[in-house]
Amino acid sequence: MNEASVGTKPTDRSRPTLTRIPFSVIPGQSQLFLDHLSGSPSLAKYFPNYSPDVASLARSSSDVLAQYSTDRSAICDALVDINRIAGAGEKAFTNIDRLRGSDAVAVLTGQQAGLFTGPLYTVYKAMTAIKFAEHLTELGVNAVPIFWAATEDHDLEEVSWASVIGEGDVIARARYDGKPVIDGAPVANVVIDGSISKAVDELIGSLRDGERLRESIEKTWREGTRFGKAFLKQIAEMFEPFGLILADPMNSKLRELSTPIIVEAIENASAINSRLQERDTELGADGYHSQVLVENDYFPAFIFTDLGQRSALKLGAVGSFASKVDKRHFSADELRKIAEETPQRLSPGVMLRPVVQDHLFPTICYIGGGAEIAYFGQNSVVYETLGRRVTPIFHRQSFTIVEPRIRRALEAYGLDMGDLFVGRDELVPRLVEKIESPETAELLANVKTAIDGELSKLDAAFSDIDVTLAAGFAKRRKKIEYHLQAAETKAFAAIMRKSGDADRRLDAIFANLLPNGGLQEREINVLSYLARYGESFLRTVYHATDVDERDHILIDI
Repeated sequence: MNEASVGTKPTDRSRPTLTRIPFSVIPGQSQLFLDHLSGSPSLAKYFPNYSPDVASLARSSSDVLAQYSTDRSAICDALVDINRIAGAGEKAFTNIDRLRGSDAVAVLTGQQAGLFTGPLYTVYKAMTAIKFAEHLTELGVNAVPIFWAATEDHDLEEVSWASVIGEGDVIARARYDGKPVIDGAPVANVVIDGSISKAVDELIGSLRDGERLRESIEKTWREGTRFGKAFLKQIAEMFEPFGLILADPMNSKLRELSTPIIVEAIENASAINSRLQERDTELGADGYHSQVLVENDYFPAFIFTDLGQRSALKLGAVGSFASKVDKRHFSADELRKIAEETPQRLSPGVMLRPVVQDHLFPTICYIGGGAEIAYFGQNSVVYETLGRRVTPIFHRQSFTIVEPRIRRALEAYGLDMGDLFVGRDELVPRLVEKIESPETAELLANVKTAIDGELSKLDAAFSDIDVTLAAGFAKRRKKIEYHLQAAETKAFAAIMRKSGDADRRLDAIFANLLPNGGLQEREINVLSYLARYGESFLRTVYHATDVDERDHILIDI
């Protein structure tokens, strides 16, 4: 695979060496995501306000401002409270003051509140939003970056882990084993118990230079602190130099300000469901798949039960609603009253959340991952049903960090990132053939060729004698070929083990670049690199982030 170099100054820490890899060669990418990246004209119905670049996006700011009607003063007062509690830096408050101006727009992104910030893509989302806002401002659009911490989500199991690349290039996973007092409670309300000490110790103990992080982590992730608050504090500390504004949807003022759009969704529940089902049909007809299954009773919102559980709302007969967890039923009027009088009891689902965000903020664009792009292609009909301008979405910057020793290992074997996508087991024969034991590989290949030739002679002879005999031999031939292949695989694995260094190098390459078979950014936590490089790592990511980039990028640091 050819990788295009886009950087040439590895000795300059502000200008890391960068290498592009098209997403089209990376396994597991959805077609809708790939078509969005390519700007396919056929996607206009799914992404009606698609912008090919930041320059064209800048020209849409007047449309965003014309639609926006939420009280900026109230919104910014709420943001001040949120960011003060999180310990945000001076630049964040300066940006909140900028947002008070009637000409200001927001670049929005967000992520679930993961343990120790979760996988690296959380950091990359935030940094991409920061760079978008800066570039728009350079183009004359007053833009600020906002990070929506999805603290209302209630799947603690999904966010209670963090993986790092530990000593010896072993992937170590730390997990918070505490349980919420109430199952199904939002992570914002989960009070961290004493088991957090084990998670911190596991993470610190597995990292080279991990102790340098202990004080900061223990100060943030400690017993008695709420999970969502700890996440917000860590994000605030990491992005203090960059002016990132934090938004917490559990904030009571934001909930109150969300009421009008929630009420509109309740009043248009049947129309929303109908349009989403139509969209599912359209996606299927065009060869795409839906991110969210939309059935006849689907409604994109949750209600908090009397116990504090976040329960999905389902559509019932004649415009009624039912809470999935506690089976309570509500008429549309009753649910509307709840939205107006106790807004903290209602929470948008993934198909409604972007519309709520864009009601609260003058959002010029959203920065998301591949799955979120697919979500936006599905939920653009919710915007349209509620009479809202569909917000364009841009893909976040996507990175793989390549440290010098891993680059040396790749070069020793003549590999690039694209070669790794076949998997470790498929790569071993190539390394044995080229480097570790070419003579053994040649011997095995010659023997297999010779045996294949002799078997073909028998196959022809048996075919002349009897068709049934030939069919039986064909089955036995497959078994012979299977055992030969198995012997070759075991021999190559043994050669790699015997070498020792080769086996360790290959393990290190995969642990660092494709941990557990997936992209690094989806598995590894930022603390892996903060322990080694400190705050300069975030600066490296900042300088590598390019708002017009559409490929996956390797950063050699």
